[in-house]
Amino acid sequence: MSKASNIMRLVLLQLKGSSDKTANVLNAVSKIEAAVKEHQPRLITLPECFNSPYGTKYFREHAEQIPNGYTSQQLSKAALANQIYIVGGTIPELGENDAIYNTCTVWGPTGELIAKHRKMHLFDIDVKGGIRFKESDTLSAGNDFTVINVDGHKIGIGICYDIRFEEMARLYRNDGCEMIIYPAAFNMTTGPLHWELLQRARANDNQLFVVTTSPARDTSADYVAYGHSMIVDPWAKVQSSAGEGEQILAVNIDFSLVEQVRQQIPVFSQRRLDLYSTDKKSK
Repeated sequence: MSKASNIMRLVLLQLKGSSDKTANVLNAVSKIEAAVKEHQPRLITLPECFNSPYGTKYFREHAEQIPNGYTSQQLSKAALANQIYIVGGTIPELGENDAIYNTCTVWGPTGELIAKHRKMHLFDIDVKGGIRFKESDTLSAGNDFTVINVDGHKIGIGICYDIRFEEMARLYRNDGCEMIIYPAAFNMTTGPLHWELLQRARANDNQLFVVTTSPARDTSADYVAYGHSMIVDPWAKVQSSAGEGEQILAVNIDFSLVEQVRQQIPVFSQRRLDLYSTDKKSK
């Protein structure tokens, strides 16, 4: 593979949301167009729950079918118009049997839906003196791993709380992924504690890029997102990070770094599979 094909221009859109789904989607489309004009990316990622407030009482109201719903149609048009890949953050999906899922859609340069990932691990926590949240009050969990291929590079998809489960990232690594993208909305309790730590841990353990795209922080919202969208490289170094407000983050991803790190610290060939194993592929 030539050196040029190892470089991918990536843009993260940290967006502020509201209760107006149409306004949220049009803001995302506008920011996509601005990012393409200024940065010429190959791939753009959006935040978790970018078309809806993040909260169990909002999910059903804002839910739509995929790919026929309004948000899906707008992302499809934006991908086609700009000839790019879009990892469309997440939206509440109205699925089969009236179930609601927290779902990431992925769109290709011809406007086609190339994948969708339903959040596998639901965010049910109760931190004393911090935050209590129970996604399972409204949402159903997905059961499928999602791997996309962008110009010969495998990228795994997870959503927010999925990042805490190292086995999931390991299975993506075993399947040949060089990057994992997690649209995510950590909060003001877990964000300061674990946001950067978890990304660097997943990147270090699996020697790949980890990308997170958060909503912008809105202190007037019911659920206050931490912000700080981030790209971490296979050395577990923070390559770039956003602040708290709306921001466009543009970086060049050099996938050759993945192989360099894996050759220099060959932990995967040194694992004691006679004693332990997490070696199945993500199917």
